[in-house]
Amino acid sequence: MTGSGPDRLLDASGGLPQALPPWQGGDGLRVTAVRAVVTAPEGLPLVVVRVDTSEPGLYGLGCATFTQRYAAVAAAVDEHVGPLVVGRHPADIEDITRLIHYSSYWRGGPVLGNALSGVDQALWDIAGKRAGMPVYELLGGRSRAAVEVYTHAAGGTVEETLDQAEALLADGYRHVRLQVGGPGLGTYGAPGTRGGYPRSPHPDGWDPAQYLRATPRLFEAARLRLGEEVSLMHDVHSRLTPKQAVVLARALEPYRLSFLEDVIAPEHYDRLPEVRAASPVPIAVGEQIGNVTDAVRLIRDGGIDLLRLHTSAVGGLTPTRKLVALAELLGVRTAFHSPGDISPVGVAANLAVDVSTPAFGYQESHTYDDATHEVFPGTPVVRDGHLTPSDAPGWGVDLDEKAALRHPPVKFLHERWSAGVRHPDGGLDAP
Repeated sequence: MTGSGPDRLLDASGGLPQALPPWQGGDGLRVTAVRAVVTAPEGLPLVVVRVDTSEPGLYGLGCATFTQRYAAVAAAVDEHVGPLVVGRHPADIEDITRLIHYSSYWRGGPVLGNALSGVDQALWDIAGKRAGMPVYELLGGRSRAAVEVYTHAAGGTVEETLDQAEALLADGYRHVRLQVGGPGLGTYGAPGTRGGYPRSPHPDGWDPAQYLRATPRLFEAARLRLGEEVSLMHDVHSRLTPKQAVVLARALEPYRLSFLEDVIAPEHYDRLPEVRAASPVPIAVGEQIGNVTDAVRLIRDGGIDLLRLHTSAVGGLTPTRKLVALAELLGVRTAFHSPGDISPVGVAANLAVDVSTPAFGYQESHTYDDATHEVFPGTPVVRDGHLTPSDAPGWGVDLDEKAALRHPPVKFLHERWSAGVRHPDGGLDAP
């Protein structure tokens, strides 16, 4: 703190002092540092924000993971967002997050949203630690004892996919997302094969017509082999036109999917209400939403059955809890995005919402490797198909920065893959 009194703050570059809110004072607790930490224990870059305070040993962690643009998020935190927060009282979460959101003038998007989320979640972690409570208690307490999760089964053939699914069912899962490979290296979520279209300009291409034929066959085989009781899902990954999405949904009707995910590209989300109206399968969308306004439209306009947020992309826990309240009032349920490119801190934030809202529907899960558990002590663990939030104050997840340094990130992993997601004629497709 610098200037003539406690209501003045110099930014990190030594610029003009910024006036703090008139109510700042109180117990004297202040944010003293904000910084981003990037680590990749499983090869996927994870971004975590650490917020330190003037109370020794009191700090918070927040997930800011936008894997594909991790360096941009880290720079936004270190160079722009962090200096706005230093000197503030960490309890003023609503005011701080609004300031961060408005301060860039151009608002929203996954880079700024994740930078905001990292700070927001870290402040909630601090709030829980100060109160001596897990964050879910600050949100109103439990609506359920634990969260039943789903995970992924994927193989190069239908048989390989169903072998994986059976193994997951044996481990206690009751909800499984199925993906199968096929011709083309652009196959999503499962290994594809080279040279599927040898007479085409791009023989390693991905053909939506072949996909529309193969996917119903996968689920026909799944019901015959796995039975009627298992809950099944599928991810289109935004690759179909609205009409193709309806064709797929109707073809899958006999197999009673719990949901069909990301059926069309985000550029065409205005068409979701007509797709959902024509679909006999519940529609889950939202992981590519980069601002609260677009998420509100998904809920309000009748385009989805399940809100599938990447909670870090929309700005963290503060906006997510508001969106979930709206979803509850309008009959939409949650199905939060949480694969391996969510940090364990982000998983803990998802769980705090999951256990505290009546709008809970499904929760994606990922089994983290030993290196991730070393970097993030307290990483949530799936047991018998369920995740249970920590009862420790805050998120219950910590960060070992020495261990994190042993796993530096690598750029352009996703970009290299997405550049090859093309149709047999060579045209680029959504990855």
